[in-house]
Amino acid sequence: MTAPIRTGLIGYGLSGARFHAPLLAAEPAFTLAAVATRKASEAARDWPGARVLSQDELLADPSLELVIIATPNDSHAALAERALLAGKHVVVEKPFTLDSAEALRLDALARERGRCLTVFHNRRWDGDFLTVRQLLEQGRLGRLFSFESHFDRFRPQVKARWKEDDVPGGGTLWDLGSHLIDQALQLFGMPESVTADLGRQRTGARATDWFHLLLRYGELRVLLHSGSVVHEPWPRFVLQGEADAWSKYGLDPQEEQLGAGLRPGMAGWGIEPSERSGRLSRGGIVPGLPGRYEAFYRQLAVAIAGEGPVPVTAESAAQVIRVIEAAERSAREGRRIPLPG
Repeated sequence: MTAPIRTGLIGYGLSGARFHAPLLAAEPAFTLAAVATRKASEAARDWPGARVLSQDELLADPSLELVIIATPNDSHAALAERALLAGKHVVVEKPFTLDSAEALRLDALARERGRCLTVFHNRRWDGDFLTVRQLLEQGRLGRLFSFESHFDRFRPQVKARWKEDDVPGGGTLWDLGSHLIDQALQLFGMPESVTADLGRQRTGARATDWFHLLLRYGELRVLLHSGSVVHEPWPRFVLQGEADAWSKYGLDPQEEQLGAGLRPGMAGWGIEPSERSGRLSRGGIVPGLPGRYEAFYRQLAVAIAGEGPVPVTAESAAQVIRVIEAAERSAREGRRIPLPG
C-alpha cells in the first residue's frame, strides 16, 4: 500500500480551515502533516497530528511532498515559487497570481522541475455548475444566446480584513470574480473581448465590492455580476437558448456544509434541497447534480502518482488572470478590451 502524501498547509484562514484541511482529510491518499499559521492554537486544536511550523520551516521540511498555499492573494506567487524550488508539488488557492505573465512563468518552472502545480478553482465542482455543463452538453437549450451568472451577497458593513482592503488582489473581482470567470472559461473558452464596470458602493468601501462584466463570444453574451448589498438575490444562473431557457436560484451548499461539519461521503453531502432545483421555461424542473469538491484532491493524488492530469492546470488558471486584468483595464479606460487568442 502506498504511503499517504505528506502535506503542509500554509495559511489557516477561511480557505485553509474550511476548505483545504477538511477536504484533504477526506481523501486517504493524503495526510496533513504540518500547518504554518499565526492561528497556531486553532490549527493544533483542529489537527492535533499536524505540527505547527513557520513558513520557512515548512518549506524546508524534506518529508513534505505537497504544499498548499492558502494565504492572502499578493503572496501566492512568491510562496508557490519557493515551494517549487524546494521540490514540492503545489496547490495554490485562487486567484493563482496577480499577474498572468507570472502565472505562466510558474507553470514553466513546475514543468522544468517535474512537479505538479494546480490551482484550487473548486467551483468547477459546484453542483449547479455541473448541471449547467450537462444541460449544454445535452443541447437541451439549443443555440445559446446569453449566459448570466451572479454571486450576490448581503454584506452592507465593510469588515477589517485584507479581502476588503485597497491592496493588490483585494476586492470582490479577485475573490468572487475569479470563480465566475473560471466557470465561464470552462464552458466557452477565452472571450473575444471584455467590458467591465467596477464599483465601491458601500459606505467606507476600500476595494471593489460591485462588478459587472460582459464577455463577448460571437453572438453569445456572457454576463458575470456580483453585488455586496443585495437584499433580494438574482438567480444564480440564467441561460437563454433558442430551444429553451434555464434558471436557478441559490448557491451551491458545499461551503456551508463544510462550515457545519459535513464532509464528503456523509449523507446529504453536496446535495441541494429539491426546491432549489433549476427550471426550464418549457421543460419543467431539472434535478440538480450533486456537488463534489472532493474530486479536486482525488484527481491531484492521481496526478502526483503520474497517472493523470492535475485537476486544474496552471495554464487555465492563468487565463482567468488575463480576463481580470482586461476587466480592470476596461473599467479604468471606459472601453471594451479585445483579448487576442
